[in-house]
Amino acid sequence: MAKSGKKRRTWTTEHIRTLTKLARRKTPAARIAKVLKRTESATRQKAFSLGLSLETRSRTLTPKNSLWEGQHRATEYAIAD
Repeated sequence: MAKSGKKRRTWTTEHIRTLTKLARRKTPAARIAKVLKRTESATRQKAFSLGLSLETRSRTLTPKNSLWEGQHRATEYAIAD
C-alpha cells in the first residue's frame, strides 16, 4: 500500500505567533487551522502543547446558560404580574 503524499511540516515561529494571536482573540479552531493550512487536530494539539486554550463551546445564549435562565425568569415574572 502506498503512502499518502502528505509530509509533516515543522511549526515555524511565524505559525506559532499566528496561532497564539488568533487563540487569544478566541477564533474558532477550524478557522485557525484554515489560516495556517493545517488540520484542525494538528492545530489543537499544538495549542495544547503551548498551553493555549481553543474554546470549543459557542457563546450563544442557551437554556443551560445561567444568563439566559435569568432573563427567562424575569420575563415570566413580568407576565405573571
